[in-house]
Amino acid sequence: MTMDPVPSPRPAVPAASSTFGRGNESKRFALVSAVFLMATAASGPGFITQTATFTQTMGAAFAFGILASVIIDYIVQINIWRIVAATRMRASDIANAAIPGSGYLLAFLVILGGLFFNIANVAGAGLGLNALVGLDPKIGGALSALLAIGIFLNKRAGGVMDRTMIALGVIKIALILFVAYSASPPVGEALRQTVWPDTIDFPTITTIVGGTVGGYLTYAGAHRLLDKGLVGKENIPSVTKAALNGITVTGIMRFILFLGILGVVSSGVTLDLSGRTANPAAQAFGHAVGEFGFRVFGLIFWAAGMSSIIGAAYTSVSFMTAFKTGMSDRARSYATVVFISVSLAIFLLIGTTPAALLVFVGGFNGLVLPIGLTIILYAAWARRDLMCDYRHPIWLFGLGVATAALTWWMGYRSIGPIFAFLSR
Repeated sequence: MTMDPVPSPRPAVPAASSTFGRGNESKRFALVSAVFLMATAASGPGFITQTATFTQTMGAAFAFGILASVIIDYIVQINIWRIVAATRMRASDIANAAIPGSGYLLAFLVILGGLFFNIANVAGAGLGLNALVGLDPKIGGALSALLAIGIFLNKRAGGVMDRTMIALGVIKIALILFVAYSASPPVGEALRQTVWPDTIDFPTITTIVGGTVGGYLTYAGAHRLLDKGLVGKENIPSVTKAALNGITVTGIMRFILFLGILGVVSSGVTLDLSGRTANPAAQAFGHAVGEFGFRVFGLIFWAAGMSSIIGAAYTSVSFMTAFKTGMSDRARSYATVVFISVSLAIFLLIGTTPAALLVFVGGFNGLVLPIGLTIILYAAWARRDLMCDYRHPIWLFGLGVATAALTWWMGYRSIGPIFAFLSR
């Protein structure tokens, strides 16, 4: 069954052939940049802090939460990326075409969640510099935000952002691998509890899912490909492969990071989860490989914070076109600068500890996730005319519906514990 088609504006998107007219190399670079935008953002300072916090409280049983987050990521991202590519429209425009007005709600929630994310990202970058060179987190956060603003003020901000995502992603993967190897984790126990956990904590799963695929993270890579012109039915296979590669990279990074911290916790070390400069993940790295490891972690955390500041700001601003159509690239760059500046100002004013803030934003965006997913899936069912001659697979749609129902239920069970983090 489908609804009667309702005319809706379809924003002009550059054709892939023109955007990538210089050959397949440019197309591959666009795919790689989208993968790293999603991968680095989805394993940013929030996820790192959440991993340290929940590994301390749950031990090896947290492995199940990571597995659940990866499975949910696969289903959510493949659905969203394919639908956005097929319609050649941003998620908010798809939503408005299916349910008039819902796109504005989705845009508001994503922008709000992205703002919360970015406040935490600035905090994370500040914590990274605190561990790396001893700077006060507030000062480190301010310097990092200003650097991110400088990237967007660059006349070639798009190219700079793509290369920054890839460089920071490679650095982070290499350093996490080194620390995980040094920690000698109980791999067998972790693997057992990945599929047969001693305990299942739904607020924890909601938080980790929100921190990896909630809010703006759902649309980060898809909107980047849209801006690059990699759209239409002919590009669906490439888009699907890019999404799968991005999720695979993030899944591996998450599990390796978890193993490294689990190795430290299993050795009897207790991580400090309170205090203004508390950085449980940094403590774990310090215990694993000493002072050098602590400094190395600072670089990892700062790189994660920087890449996530850029990713959160870029994707959140991409939703502002729901309220102001026809925004030029220049206007979006300036809007991004304002977005980062507001994030920085709020971070400097609030009293919530950076570590608690990094955990809270994951939970909040976990509550936003089912709203957007439900709307986009409904659009794929009710407005098939928007997707031209592309037919979304029934099996993929069914998995998406089941995931939406699951995340609604988990969100309902998790509201109280998630907002409790704001009082820490």
